[in-house]
Amino acid sequence: MPMTNALWFFLVGILMLTRGLTSTALQRLPFTSAIIYLAVGIVLGPTVLGLFYFDPIKQSAVLELVTEIAVLISLFSAGVKMPVPVKWLRWRAPVRLAWVSMTITVGLIAACAYLFLGLPLGAGILLGGVLAPTDPVLATDVQTRHPGDKDALRFTLTCEAGMNDGTAFPFVMLGLGLLGLHELGDYGLRWIAVDVLWATLGAIAIGTVGGLLIAQVGWRLRGMEQKHDVLDDLVGLGLIAVVYGLSVYLSTWGFLAVFFAGVALRHGELKLAGSAGVRKEQLEGGNAAAAGSAPRGDGQPQPPHIVSVEALVFKEHLERLSELMLVLLLGGMMVSQYWSWITVGFALFLFLVARPLSVFIGLIGTGTSTRIRGMSAWFGVRGIGSIYYLSYAIQHGLPAELAHELIQLTLVVITLSILFHGTSVKPLMNRLWRRRGEVGAT
Repeated sequence: MPMTNALWFFLVGILMLTRGLTSTALQRLPFTSAIIYLAVGIVLGPTVLGLFYFDPIKQSAVLELVTEIAVLISLFSAGVKMPVPVKWLRWRAPVRLAWVSMTITVGLIAACAYLFLGLPLGAGILLGGVLAPTDPVLATDVQTRHPGDKDALRFTLTCEAGMNDGTAFPFVMLGLGLLGLHELGDYGLRWIAVDVLWATLGAIAIGTVGGLLIAQVGWRLRGMEQKHDVLDDLVGLGLIAVVYGLSVYLSTWGFLAVFFAGVALRHGELKLAGSAGVRKEQLEGGNAAAAGSAPRGDGQPQPPHIVSVEALVFKEHLERLSELMLVLLLGGMMVSQYWSWITVGFALFLFLVARPLSVFIGLIGTGTSTRIRGMSAWFGVRGIGSIYYLSYAIQHGLPAELAHELIQLTLVVITLSILFHGTSVKPLMNRLWRRRGEVGAT
C-alpha cells in the first residue's frame, strides 16, 4: 500500500508523539534519536518495504528549500549560544577548523575522488564542498547546549559548524565553475574576488550589523520596566529572514550571515545588560527567565528578557522537527544499490583519514588539548547541510549521471555518520565529562 497523505500525517504524528512523550527515556539510550528516524525511513523506503521513495533529483527543489530552512534555524541557534565577547584566543581553534581544516578536507576528498573514483576534478572539488562542512542540525549532542555553556569541546564543534556552513560555499561554486556551471573569471579572479572575499566578508558584516541593530531596538522598545511586549520568536525568525534575504540579494553567503547575526545579537544584548548593571550570569542558561521578573538587591526590577535566550527554545523545537522530517526522508532516499565497497570505503576514508588529518593539522599551534583534538577529529558529523549543498548543485544544472554518482556517495556518508557518530557520541562525551577539569576552560 503506497504512502498517502493520511498515512504520512499518521506516521509523522506517531513519531512526534513518541519523541515528545519518551524524551526522558530516549536520553538514557546509548544512541541518538536520529538513528530511530533513519531506521523508520529505511524500513518504509525502497530498501525494505518500498512504501515510498523520495527522488533527490526530481525533488531537488523541494529538498533544497526544506534543508535550507533547517540549516538556517540551526545556525542561528548555534550563534546565540556562542560565548561572548568574541575573543581571538577563544575563537582561534574553531576558526582554524572552519577555514584551514575544512580546506584541507576539501583537498583530500577531491584528490580521492579524482584519483581513485574517476570523477572529474570539478566534481571532486564539488563533492569536497558538499561533505567537508560539519552539520549544525544533526550534531546537537556534541554542540553547546545553552548560552553560558563553558565546555571547550562543545564550543569548538558548535562554532566550527556555524562558520563552515558558509565557508564551504566557495568550494561548491569552484566545483560548479570547473564543470562549466558557474562563472569563475579569467584565472579564477572573479571567484576569488566575489565568491571568496566579498561573499565571506560581506556576510559577516551583514550578520553582525543586523544582530547588533536588533539588540538595540529590542532593548529600547522594551525599556527597563517591560512596558513594551516583544514576541521573541517572531523577532528571531524575522532577523533570520531579513539577514538571509539581504545576504542572498547582495551575493554573499547567507548561512554565514545568519550565524554571525546570532552571535552579534547575543553580544549586543549582553553588552546592553551589562551597562544596565546586570551580571552576565543572570542572563545565561536557566536564569534568563528570572532576570525578567525578579527584583534586584536594591528593590528595582531586573531588565527584561532578551531575544537571544527567549527565542532559543522555539528554535530548538523547530530543529527537532526538521531533524525528524529530514532524516526520515533520508531513509526514503536510500536504495540498496547505493551500498558498495566504493561508497563505504570512501566514507571510511573521510571519517578515519581526511577528517582526523585535517583537524590535527588545522589545530597545530592553538594549544588545544590532545583529548579535544581527538574528539573533534572524530565528531565531524555530516548531515542536512550536505544534502542542501548537493540539492543546490543539482538545481544549478549538475548533469544527471554525475548527480547520481554524488548522491550515492553523499547519502552513504551521511547514513554512516548518523550510525557511527550517533552510537558513539553519548559514551565518548560521558567519558569526557568525567574529566571536565581538563576541558572546562575556553
